[in-house]
Amino acid sequence: MSSSRRRSLRLAAAAALLAAAAAPAFALSLIEAYELAVKNDPTYRAAQFENEAAQQFAVLGRSNLLPNVAATYSPSRNRADVTNTAVAGGATDERRYSALSAALQLRQPLFHPEGMARYRQGVAQTRGSDAQFAARGQELMVRLASAYTFAKYAEDQLALAVAQREALAEQRLTNQRLFLRGEGTRTDVLETQARFDLAVAQVLEANDSVTNARNALSAMIGRDVTRLDALTDDFAIRQLVPGNFEDWRGLALSSNPELLARRHAVDVALEEANRHRAGHLPRLDLVASLGRTDSDTINSFNQKATVRSVGVQLTVPIYSGGAVTAAAAQAQSNAERIQAELDAATAETMVELRKQFDLTTSSAARHDAARAALDSALLLVEATRRSVAGGQRINLDVLQAQQQLFDARRTLAQARYNHLLSVLRLRLAAGVLQLQDLVEMARYFKTTGTGG
Repeated sequence: MSSSRRRSLRLAAAAALLAAAAAPAFALSLIEAYELAVKNDPTYRAAQFENEAAQQFAVLGRSNLLPNVAATYSPSRNRADVTNTAVAGGATDERRYSALSAALQLRQPLFHPEGMARYRQGVAQTRGSDAQFAARGQELMVRLASAYTFAKYAEDQLALAVAQREALAEQRLTNQRLFLRGEGTRTDVLETQARFDLAVAQVLEANDSVTNARNALSAMIGRDVTRLDALTDDFAIRQLVPGNFEDWRGLALSSNPELLARRHAVDVALEEANRHRAGHLPRLDLVASLGRTDSDTINSFNQKATVRSVGVQLTVPIYSGGAVTAAAAQAQSNAERIQAELDAATAETMVELRKQFDLTTSSAARHDAARAALDSALLLVEATRRSVAGGQRINLDVLQAQQQLFDARRTLAQARYNHLLSVLRLRLAAGVLQLQDLVEMARYFKTTGTGG
């Protein structure tokens, strides 16, 4: 069997594998992939549990201001030897008896500066966690959209590589026929064969890229991916709203959840300092108790008592060896450090926002340029083929024109995906990314059904 025959069989087998991979009638849409990611993405699920745990910070803080009720119940069996020294000879009385001591106490803080600081701190921790979780939700949309478009772009590259290989296979047959009729040259055949062999390698590489991209998406959504929705033919870039960077800057400063979480972290640190300063302040509690005793001591043998009391308890700290002052100073320094980190994060967010705004606003021009380049490449291929037929161009010119055409298609696809992602990343940087934005992005894809 000749080498060309063996190569043709290998190509046919590869084509069969590609056809088998595309066999499912339905594709996985972007929104379906997002719904699966919300349920199955490990990173997002971890954020969910973290946020659930953080909800208890507010409850724990509030507990410092609510009544504290405690009950004790202590039954015992006692044996006592009581010697009466006032009697001559010191008579001893052996007693065997049961004793009981029970109490119920309620303590309600009336003035509790440390408890108030703990309460405000707990509320700030819960709100900070909510903001952080909102950020994780927005990040999930961008991560999912990136994985989806990366997988779809890999599919597009595979389709282009296969198309390029088939075009070169057809060109190779044409060169061989011309060579056999004496109208072509051996050089034309070798040039096309070299390009064809490279195209075969590119198909294999593109197929690996598709597998890797699908696996990455599958890890997020928790199921296998075999086919994705394709971009619509009437891809049109919508106008960016708002169109002014200052408006986006205002949105980011007021809405970015990462910055909100850091502001709450500053509040937490400040309340930590207040909590330590409260170590110098008195505490006043309302205390109510109900107690019952039955022979609880040797002096109350065979005596029962029920005591009810209501009063206040004032606790005044006097000296703790300087620990309160040192802890308060330490907490204040930490609060200032966290404030500085907030300032740095704000500056970084503005830089990222400016970057994504510029990328988004310029993506329309890049898309139009890529579209024009594709139109020019299509005309060039057709014109080059006519020139070869007229003897004005050679086979190498056709190969170069075809390569330029496939490069233009690849560039246009990349420009489209980059534009869609840049819009999401801009809204992510501003902190205003919502599910509706993902729905708007999904409209750029052809929805062919449910599956995957």
